[in-house]
Amino acid sequence: MDKVVATAEEAVADIGDRASLAVGGFGLSGVPNVLIQALFGRGSTRLGVVSNNCGVDGGGLGLLLAAGRISRVTGSYVGDNKEFARQYLGGELEVELVPQGTLAERLRAGGCGIPAFFSPAGVGTQVADGGLPWRYDPDGGVAVASPPKEVRAYDGREYVLERGITTDFALVRAARGDRHGNLVFNKAARNFNPLAAMAGRITVAEVEELVEPGGLDPDEVHLPGVFVQRVVALTPEQAADKGIERRMIR
Repeated sequence: MDKVVATAEEAVADIGDRASLAVGGFGLSGVPNVLIQALFGRGSTRLGVVSNNCGVDGGGLGLLLAAGRISRVTGSYVGDNKEFARQYLGGELEVELVPQGTLAERLRAGGCGIPAFFSPAGVGTQVADGGLPWRYDPDGGVAVASPPKEVRAYDGREYVLERGITTDFALVRAARGDRHGNLVFNKAARNFNPLAAMAGRITVAEVEELVEPGGLDPDEVHLPGVFVQRVVALTPEQAADKGIERRMIR
């Protein structure tokens, strides 16, 4: 039951080339930076990533992206990552853009063993009809396009079929966790972390504060330990290292 691993490097040691990853975080909030840095050091390449966004230039998943380690991204937000845009438009990266709520439900469904579900989001658009450019060729043409999806009507309204998502691994960050893998997230840092954790066959969590079993009130647990296989306790310095995406001053 003790799922604590000594180091982040040990926790990601079996994530090899071509592995699929679900990664928590939104912008700079709740990003498992320590695990991403350890994976960067391992040198794994041709990774398939499922995450709301692919980090920022020089941070989070942006480290792996800039090094050419990611071959495919399933996400809902490109944001201000210029390297992401360059690789996508240049035909170096395959990108499946998904409505944000649909992405959240696809991860949750996969974690609950639900292979597919119907959603109203995207009906009447290329999300359902197909043709969204997943990968461009070097000349700017569409090399790989999204396929059409099944559409059905229920009670007079149309819905599009969406597949649940499961991945080989998941990397998440929590504010508190115990040795059994039960996790508590802090406010907005909760974001996609519980959903990503559910979707991974092997989920690795970095926690800012590690407590002993019984140290968490069961009513405050956001993600039960059944979804977590490995826990890495951060140092105080690692836990305090949190970036600011847009510094606003008067």
